[in-house]
Amino acid sequence: MLDLPQIIAKEISLPLQQVNNALELWKEGATIPFIARYRKERTGSLDEIQLRQLFERYTYLTELEQRKETVLAAIAQRLARSEIATQNKLTEELQAKIKACLNKTELEDLYLPYKPKRRTKATIAKEKGLKPLADFIQSLNQPKVSPISLDREAAKYINEEKGVKTVEEALSGAADILAEIVAEKAGIRADLRNYLLKKGMFISRIKEDYPEGSTKFEMYRNYQYSVSKIPPHNILALYRGEAEGVLTVDITFDEAEVMSYLESQEIATKVPAIKNFYRAMLKDAFNRLLKPSLIREVRAERKDYADLESIKTFEANLRELLLASPAGMKPTLAIDPGFRTGCKVAVLSETGKFLEYQAIFPHSGVEKRCENTALPARELDSRAQRTQAAKIIQNLITKYRIELIAIGNGTASRETDRFIAEVLKTLDSKIIKVIVNESGASIYSASDVARREFPDLDVTVRGAISIGRRLQDPLAELVKIDPKSIGVGQYQHDVNQKLLKQKLDETVEICVNYVGVDLNTASPELLIYVSGITPTIANNIVAYRDRKGAFKNRQELLKVSKLGAKTFEQAAGFLRIRDGDNPLDNTAVHPESYDVVKEIAATLKVSLTDVTKVGNRLKSLELNQFVTDTVGLPTLQDVVRELEKPGRDPREEFQYAVFKEGVMEIADLQVGMELEGIVTNVVNFGAFVDVGVHQDGLVHISQLADHFVSDPKEVVKVGQMVKVKVTEVDRQLKRISLSMKIGN
Repeated sequence: MLDLPQIIAKEISLPLQQVNNALELWKEGATIPFIARYRKERTGSLDEIQLRQLFERYTYLTELEQRKETVLAAIAQRLARSEIATQNKLTEELQAKIKACLNKTELEDLYLPYKPKRRTKATIAKEKGLKPLADFIQSLNQPKVSPISLDREAAKYINEEKGVKTVEEALSGAADILAEIVAEKAGIRADLRNYLLKKGMFISRIKEDYPEGSTKFEMYRNYQYSVSKIPPHNILALYRGEAEGVLTVDITFDEAEVMSYLESQEIATKVPAIKNFYRAMLKDAFNRLLKPSLIREVRAERKDYADLESIKTFEANLRELLLASPAGMKPTLAIDPGFRTGCKVAVLSETGKFLEYQAIFPHSGVEKRCENTALPARELDSRAQRTQAAKIIQNLITKYRIELIAIGNGTASRETDRFIAEVLKTLDSKIIKVIVNESGASIYSASDVARREFPDLDVTVRGAISIGRRLQDPLAELVKIDPKSIGVGQYQHDVNQKLLKQKLDETVEICVNYVGVDLNTASPELLIYVSGITPTIANNIVAYRDRKGAFKNRQELLKVSKLGAKTFEQAAGFLRIRDGDNPLDNTAVHPESYDVVKEIAATLKVSLTDVTKVGNRLKSLELNQFVTDTVGLPTLQDVVRELEKPGRDPREEFQYAVFKEGVMEIADLQVGMELEGIVTNVVNFGAFVDVGVHQDGLVHISQLADHFVSDPKEVVKVGQMVKVKVTEVDRQLKRISLSMKIGN
């Protein structure tokens, strides 16, 4: 068996000891966030990305080793049953190749000649007794051989009972046998697969049923692009168009070059008759056996590549969205805007607790005028409703001492934003008003999670609550929604769904443990992403909290049902307790390091309570004096950083965009207009930006910066405030083109 840690260490250029230590911790049940944060001494400070790469490669190679055992056993079994021709014996060379290979595709190529298969032309030819003829012809394929009549030799195999009636049929059957042998050669398959990947061209055509301009796949009407260089989003678009029956998609290449390669590999003789026989056989082998399977494999490989790149983009966007700066846990008024059905207003406390709900109708007249301009009699009624709505908002702001107002960015958001601005002018208080991206709020409001949380509330009220909580703390609220419903992906329904879920769950886990979780306010949906905590334990934590009240210290976690010492070790450092018995419980310092902190406090001659208040003195400490066999310098440096800024939220400081007054619909946009907006999605070909008109505009990758940009993620990120210029508006198709090259 291969030394997998040694192989991985070499592949990713890491010391073997670090790889072995990381794998040992992982096999013992330690989570990636825990290993990355609290076992730096053992891993050489490998971060979460490096650890995931290491463990994924180890899993891949472990699965490969298991597959090798299966393959070798299957070949041996078939040989024992005499199901495989004697020349296909399991030689020492083949065994060595199988045991040494590091790629699943390579292994399957090696196994192909021995793999049980359906009845083929070759097996039928063998049943007709033509294998000896094929062997004879094969023996003639060498540089020095005398000319011979293939027809005369083939005539010996004519047998009407077996279905061989003519010389031509005998030679054709022999060719079928030799073609299958060629098509199953691992080296040839690998070379041709690489050739198609490097030199092949994707081509597509729109079917005749779809006239010009009638489909969203118009750019693929007469499209061609190198297989090796085609962008991931183009691959996914091609495959989607093909699946929807709009496009025909194929891979083209220089077939003459392929045939020349095959002949150079397989033809050794100079005898014209044998040479011509081999040329015809190779052409059939390629067209009938190699070409279809290799094109399928190349398409699958490109699909896997496109999936992975698309998922990487999705991961990056989700990470930025989850780590968006929180406005803070402050009394909040959350508004889900609407015209006909009114605006749903929910009041949330500084802990995110739902307090009150009201429905207001400040826009009824606006909608009626939009529907029918001949309704002046209703104007007074709509004014009265607007006045009443303003009073309700004023009263709620005063009653609950509101500091934040969150307005969903859906229908009527800009009208509601303007209405709230008018109300705020009548008040002295300084309140922050923000338009919040509500993607996925409706999914949450109708989910089992929302029903469990608010069983007695209507879905519209739940939606408003979600909008408000997103402003207070995006991470804590967004974890309740399936990441695929948040709206930051690219071709998310076309990619590998299992891999997508795995990677997005990993991203959420990274973000949750990076920020840390308030143990006394976290929902079960948030707790399950904390290192080591299962759904059962998350529910048990909440049940304990509901029954006993707020946790006073981290040690109290050990009283929670099913939360044992191992889970405590994995989770404790990521759980925060504000105003608890121990000030260290509100930091990322792990309980296993509390004794070190006590030593530091004693050295500084301060109490444990005050050790977090002497930042300047901490910086002057000589940390080596505290190093032990179990606590190294990396851990001590982390501890000191936490003590310098205890309870610090690692997310950026809160900022928000202000949309341009008077620009509320796509009809209000003019080419050349400069606006402030928020990046809502980053894709391989650019970024989408919300400028407050209910339709995101696209900043193409070529318009992101004055310099060349190969990856939009290097320039922009989801949630970022940007200044853009309108370059094109198509009101009919609702397409907005923007540029971040403001100076041009």
